[in-house]
Amino acid sequence: MNFDMLKIKIFADGADMDSILELYKKPYIKGFTTNPTLMRKAGIVDYEGFSRDLLGKISDRPVSLEVFADDFPEMEKQAHIIASWGKNVYVKIPVTNTKGESSCPLITRLSNAGIQLNVTAILTTDQVKNVAGALNLETYAIVSVFAGRVADTGVDPIPVMKKALDILKTRPKVELLWASPREMLNIVQADEIGCHIITVTSDVLKKLFLLGKDLNSYSLETVKMFYNDAKAAGYSIDTKKIDYILYSEA
Repeated sequence: MNFDMLKIKIFADGADMDSILELYKKPYIKGFTTNPTLMRKAGIVDYEGFSRDLLGKISDRPVSLEVFADDFPEMEKQAHIIASWGKNVYVKIPVTNTKGESSCPLITRLSNAGIQLNVTAILTTDQVKNVAGALNLETYAIVSVFAGRVADTGVDPIPVMKKALDILKTRPKVELLWASPREMLNIVQADEIGCHIITVTSDVLKKLFLLGKDLNSYSLETVKMFYNDAKAAGYSIDTKKIDYILYSEA
């Protein structure tokens, strides 16, 4: 498969402004996602300042920004404020709070209010089913299933994602997002099953050029890499002793 044959939409996942803006120049990047963990790792201390700055620079592609409150009334207030920052904003709502309480009642209120949501941290088809039932049919939304985390537990995520697509098929304004991919193969897998979106981190995005690469050529490049690195390191083995042993045995 060649890169230009992909039907799935690729969203860049990260919180480094320079990297985001560099990816914004790429037409194949159709949207952007981030979360508090990524923002903290990037050293961001002013959540609103960073978010508004980002939206000031990117206004024509979806940008998902997450609430960080844990009680639902405060989460709801944050969602309304974040949504007001731009028409291209999708407010990320976790599927539960830290107590394991379902966010679905909140999702219903926000979706009914016309707020575009990205419901996140989903790992089961039951969660997909509950979220789908909570969303307003007339409001755009994204359902983010963390397929990578499902795979981390030793469970094949593809049946989970196929079932999620089946659950969402009656909701044309809702898109399924394959979250937490671990490798390039995940992009191909997500595309093959008809998943709408995949979030891709910068380390995986760097491998996009490998899609469809000839494996024989790749093998030769690998051999050359090993050879050149050994040569550059100045490695050597004294082979005179083995020559003596071989000739003596002969």
